[in-house]
Amino acid sequence: MARHRSSAWPLAWLYTGLIAYASLYPFAGWRWPAVSPWSFLLLPWPRYWTVFDLVSNLLGYLPLGLLIFAALVRTGRSSGGAFLRAVLAAATVSLAMELVQNGLPSRVPSNVDWALNTLGAAGGAMLGLLMRAVGLLDRWQRLRDRWFVDRSAGGLTLLLLWPLGLLFPTALPLGVGQVLSHLQGTLAAWLDHTPLAEWSRNILEAQWFGPGLPPTGEFCAIALGLIAPCLLGFTVCRSGWRRSVMVLGIVGAGVGATTLSTALNFGPDHAMAWLSSTAVAGLCAGSLASLVLAWVPRRASAALGLMALTALVSLMSQASEDVYFAQSLQAWEQGRFIRFHGAAQWVGWLWPYAAMTYLLGRIAARDED
Repeated sequence: MARHRSSAWPLAWLYTGLIAYASLYPFAGWRWPAVSPWSFLLLPWPRYWTVFDLVSNLLGYLPLGLLIFAALVRTGRSSGGAFLRAVLAAATVSLAMELVQNGLPSRVPSNVDWALNTLGAAGGAMLGLLMRAVGLLDRWQRLRDRWFVDRSAGGLTLLLLWPLGLLFPTALPLGVGQVLSHLQGTLAAWLDHTPLAEWSRNILEAQWFGPGLPPTGEFCAIALGLIAPCLLGFTVCRSGWRRSVMVLGIVGAGVGATTLSTALNFGPDHAMAWLSSTAVAGLCAGSLASLVLAWVPRRASAALGLMALTALVSLMSQASEDVYFAQSLQAWEQGRFIRFHGAAQWVGWLWPYAAMTYLLGRIAARDED
């Protein structure tokens, strides 16, 4: 197979970082282990275990094995070599996480976890092997060449990450990027009991942002939350009817991820509770605006996307966190959702800023239309 720029590489690196976050959270109480950090390799089968733990350790590394395999074969490696390298790389990542967990009192290193992680990565690499054998990877390359421009890996990666960020509860539907208020509180806590404590109380804990958004502001934020990823997609998608299809796909992904997040927090019976009249109006307006903008050139799409993201972040900094939003966060942070807490939370917080950086690069690129 010829060498291609692949979005599997950045996705594999990002997924590795998210695995590290989930494996080492909450990063508190670090200590030097009293025994050899390798001693866990000789431990017997654990006395206490759950099916959920076994399945999550098995499935958690499956995407990593698949992504590494796909990235390797798309950069010219043979199937056999890519399979071995993918399994060894994932096994090394898992072993490193288990070793580091020796220094965390809240985490217990386990040879069973390591074995299941490695087995899951092997399953992912095997899935990639089967996909290549039946020609799916080649078909994807041909499809990508028809739909997307060259050097589109970064934009496609961001588009694939966007629904993940929506799985973490947001104050408004599609309202990613609400991180400034969290940074304000975190910085104030860090500076407490220091010579800068008084400054932090007077400045950092001041009401920088508004008490909340009026319905019109919520409507605009929801519409911009949909328009921004669509404009990002237009910078990598070829012109014409394909962009209209992309808009429909992005709308479906946004609605699906938000519905799933609501169902996970409040139960399947309340999965559509987020779809208020304001949300419906914002979705309709964002969809129509995106369809109209589908014919804008790529560089102009990048400039408009940058403005849309800036406005979205500004509006989300003023969105209030109501009682139901706080309840959602508590469910994620104290329940089983803690396993996915870091992944969705950080993607949702940082996605707009990563997208802004990418769009700035698109604006500066000389080959843009």
